Amino acid sequence: QVQLVESGGGLVQPGGSLRLSCACSGFDFSAATMAWVRRAPGKGLEWVSAINPRGLITHYTASVKGRFTMSRDNAKNTLYLQMDSLQSDDTGIYYCAKYPFDVETLTPPGRGTQVTVSS
Repeated sequence: QVQLVESGGGLVQPGGSLRLSCACSGFDFSAATMAWVRRAPGKGLEWVSAINPRGLITHYTASVKGRFTMSRDNAKNTLYLQMDSLQSDDTGIYYCAKYPFDVETLTPPGRGTQVTVSS
């Protein structure tokens, strides 16, 4: 059974940083393409970033490019999202997800981690 446990969220001022983690189990993590998605208050899920199985290729949505860095440690079955220069628009619940999925219909398997950017 796929289990994804997100952590690392919190309250941070604009311009601050957070590092999210996602502990994964129940599947072959080292062979999986993974993603981070988020849900802002009152909005639907938004795809944020993706990483290939070896961690050599990453993609980001335009609004976070240059500020967020996605990585993974296959030895620890863990996914990361380093978030710098945080803005109020980054506020939301962040989830990790395993491909394949459609962000329009995805029900995140994990509980997510809350990120609040506010002064």
